[in-house]
Amino acid sequence: MGGSTEVIESIDTVEELAVLLPRRTSLAVCLVSGGMDSCVTAAIANEENDELGFLHVSYGQRTEARERRAFEDLADFFQVSRRLAVSIEHLKAIGGSSLTDREIPVSEANLESRDIPTSYVPFRNAHLLSIATSWAEIIGANRIYIGAVTEDSSGYPDCRPEFYDAFQQTIEAGTKPETQIEIVTPVIYMRKSEIVKRGVELGAPLELTWSCYQAEHAACGRCDSCVLRLRAFREAGARDPIRYA
Repeated sequence: MGGSTEVIESIDTVEELAVLLPRRTSLAVCLVSGGMDSCVTAAIANEENDELGFLHVSYGQRTEARERRAFEDLADFFQVSRRLAVSIEHLKAIGGSSLTDREIPVSEANLESRDIPTSYVPFRNAHLLSIATSWAEIIGANRIYIGAVTEDSSGYPDCRPEFYDAFQQTIEAGTKPETQIEIVTPVIYMRKSEIVKRGVELGAPLELTWSCYQAEHAACGRCDSCVLRLRAFREAGARDPIRYA
């Protein structure tokens, strides 16, 4: 005991003490849809944490199988062994979105419109965050990463910063007292072109991602998601590596 006391007394800085003490590893849950935003978010999370758990949520969307494949490819790329893929098919039964109801056509992109598009899945991100919170609490993760974008997106209400601020309060009120989970939205204020550039800087595998709302073999190039993605790559001066019809 005396020897270790002498060592501690000889330390002048917090940095020196940090070297001697065992470092607490960090574990984060990252929601990975398989799209471009979640891919870059995963790359950022990979830089900021020691270990990741990848969470994928299917909800009966048109491109469910293709998005699941992108999720598995991304998990393989980042060498993530802790994976959870779940289905919340009740969102398809509820309907109201062109992503889950084939009777509602996927509208062609209109980037000038301020209306919420038919592709909005009502309150979807609350379901995703609830699942992520349950898993994070069980495995001891202290962060949840989600690739929400507000400025340059389709205007979905559950992509706004105030939604995530409110859900953060819900987590704090609804989990065990010792649970500490922070929602992290690293790309929320970025334009899509900035997300592309950040992905390129981090070496994110954008070629493995899938963004199209209605096709699974070649992206349609006409839906909101495709048009926003194509514009982002063009403004970033980069080539979109996925195939379009």
